[in-house]
Amino acid sequence: MIGPVADWVVPEQLAATADDEASALHGWYVELPDIVAGLTRRWQLRLEPPFQPGGRCSWVAPGVGPTGRAVVLKVGWRHPESVGEADGLNAWAGRGAVRLYDTWTFGQTDALLLERCEPGTPLRDALTEPAQDEVVAGLLRRLWRAPPPSTIPTLTSMCAEWAAEFEARDRTESAARLPADVAAEGIDLLRSLPTNASDHVLLCTDGHAGNVVAAQREPWLVIDPKPHVGDPTYDVLQHVLNCRDRLVADPRALVRRMAALLEVDPDRALLWLFARAVQESVDAPWLADVALRVRPA
Repeated sequence: MIGPVADWVVPEQLAATADDEASALHGWYVELPDIVAGLTRRWQLRLEPPFQPGGRCSWVAPGVGPTGRAVVLKVGWRHPESVGEADGLNAWAGRGAVRLYDTWTFGQTDALLLERCEPGTPLRDALTEPAQDEVVAGLLRRLWRAPPPSTIPTLTSMCAEWAAEFEARDRTESAARLPADVAAEGIDLLRSLPTNASDHVLLCTDGHAGNVVAAQREPWLVIDPKPHVGDPTYDVLQHVLNCRDRLVADPRALVRRMAALLEVDPDRALLWLFARAVQESVDAPWLADVALRVRPA
């Protein structure tokens, strides 16, 4: 076991995001060793080195609590996509997702004390992608439920924020990727699709094979969800976007397969893919071609 400050280790992705003094996370990141030390005392934890390469906005490490229970401490920088995590985990209560034992929120920090999944092998490293499709779809369908009375953010608000960010970017960044009319069409859909859904449920939104791990209590459990309330068809996307080779080879076939597994409208799922591919194309240029190929006629 390690001491939280004397043997301080920063996960690679967090360091890459927050080391820059211009980063929005930097002030929080500088205080992170003291934050972790305080949480270690609060929950009487003995911590191991953090998981690598880790996430971009959180410090996450396995450890042991005072009774000998294996736990995971997740210390996150609060941002709009993460604020519903504790409420979502409480609503799921371990059914298809990791259990939440305790939480503490202060300043810019959301701290979660979580169930430790063992052996913890990521689904992406354990099964072929077609087999991953079935596991991810099965878990997502279990997670969909009536939204709890809480402050979990809406899919509408997240997509509106993404649309505004896209439009605020230097237009030269996207002009080389997509024609202006295609980009505008995709961003219009990104705003409208969440508002005209026939059903609104508690969503995972970040359900992909890297966020599903092997466990003993259940064969597979979701970790690191980004709970939002909205259109269940949206939850097709994150796994699809993480299957790059198959998505590039035949985007319509992949989306229709996942839509069938999730029992949602495949045509609506393709509209969602078009909208997200446009939105992501500035930072992921390969998605511009996907957007053009699935653009509605």
